[in-house]
Amino acid sequence: MASIASVTLEVADPAAAEHFYAAAFGLGPQLRVRPSEAPTAGFRGFTLSLTVSQPSTVNSLIDSALDAGASAVKPATKSLWGYGGVVRAPDGTLWKVATSAKKDKGPATRQIDRFVLLLGVEDVLASKRFYVGNGLTVGKSFGRKYVEFDTPTSPVTLALYGRRALAKDAGVPPDGTGAHRIALDSDVGPFTDPDGFEWEKASR
Repeated sequence: MASIASVTLEVADPAAAEHFYAAAFGLGPQLRVRPSEAPTAGFRGFTLSLTVSQPSTVNSLIDSALDAGASAVKPATKSLWGYGGVVRAPDGTLWKVATSAKKDKGPATRQIDRFVLLLGVEDVLASKRFYVGNGLTVGKSFGRKYVEFDTPTSPVTLALYGRRALAKDAGVPPDGTGAHRIALDSDVGPFTDPDGFEWEKASR
C-alpha cells in the first residue's frame, strides 16, 4: 500500500521556516523544507491541516503559530462540523487547525492526531483516477467533491478537494499563478499529477 513519508515545502529561507515550524507546531520528519525562489502568487492550490482532539488544543497551536510570526486568515470559530481556524505561515503556506469536538474534555495539549495534505484540483474524479492508477487506494469518496486516500502506515494523509471549494474553506481567493512550492515524498514517485503537484521518491 502506498505511503507518503513527508511533505517538502519550498521556501525562500529554510532556516527561518524550520524555526517557525518548530515553534508553531513542533512537527517532526513528516514536514521538510528546502530552498526555492520559484515565482508564485495567490493561492498555491493546497492547504495543510492539523486535526486535534479538542478546541483548547486548536487555540494553543494557532496561538503559538501567531506568536511565531504567522498571520490570521480565519479566526478559530465553532461550526456545524466542530471548531477550527486557518493561519498563513511566513513562507505563505496555509494551515488549518481543527477538531470535530465542540467542547473540551481536559486541558490543552500539543498532540496532533492527523497531518493532512489537501490538494485543490480542477477535476476531482480525474485526479482520483490518476492516483488510483499510480497505486493509491481510496478510503473515502464523496462524488466530485472530496476524496481521501487510505494510507494507514503513512504519517501524512492525502485528500483531494475542488480547488475553488478548498480556497473557500481556507478563506482565500481561488486565483493563483506560478509554482505550488510543495513536493510529496513517497514510495510511489516520481511523477507529476494533472494539477502539477510533484511526487518524489522518498529517501531512505
